Amino acid sequence: MEMHSRESGELTRLLKDGSKDPHQAAEELLPLVYEELRHLAAARMAQESAGQTLQATALVHEAWVRLTGGRDQKWANRAHFFAAAAEAMRRVLIENARKKSRLKHGGHLIRANLAEMDIPEALTDDTLLLMDEALARLRAVDPEKGKIVVMKFFGGLTNQQVAEHLGVAERTVERQWAFAKAWLFEEMRRQS
Repeated sequence: MEMHSRESGELTRLLKDGSKDPHQAAEELLPLVYEELRHLAAARMAQESAGQTLQATALVHEAWVRLTGGRDQKWANRAHFFAAAAEAMRRVLIENARKKSRLKHGGHLIRANLAEMDIPEALTDDTLLLMDEALARLRAVDPEKGKIVVMKFFGGLTNQQVAEHLGVAERTVERQWAFAKAWLFEEMRRQS
């Protein structure tokens, strides 16, 4: 779902323009990115387990508030913005899963086979929390691989989009994604 070049140019201009009032810039930015954010969120939510109560629209709105709420936020380019959006969506999903998990009594964590995942399959809240813990450990050891996981797993970005954001070759993203999946799988296996 690519934007028309005129809309894309307007988006780039708004993302880089630091002279505007942050609230005015956010009002102008939302119509340009809403549909793509909604599409990414809908794709991500389709992969959630059947009991998921959070809807794609709510995920987009909560992520939007985190992206623009109260801070003077600037993004270098379109890829930087959507990477930040992926991170915001990840945080919303993790917080939602933690909240639901606290309400349960005595639930056990479930093992997920991340080695076979490219785009996430349906995950239970407990598995999502287990993965987030493993991701936190990965980020501590290798922050770039952690960024790749967030952008691909939670943001649904392609290897090309991730490579553009990180300023690396697409093949590098493929190798690091493969390593990160294996590393996360092993971490999750040890924790379950």
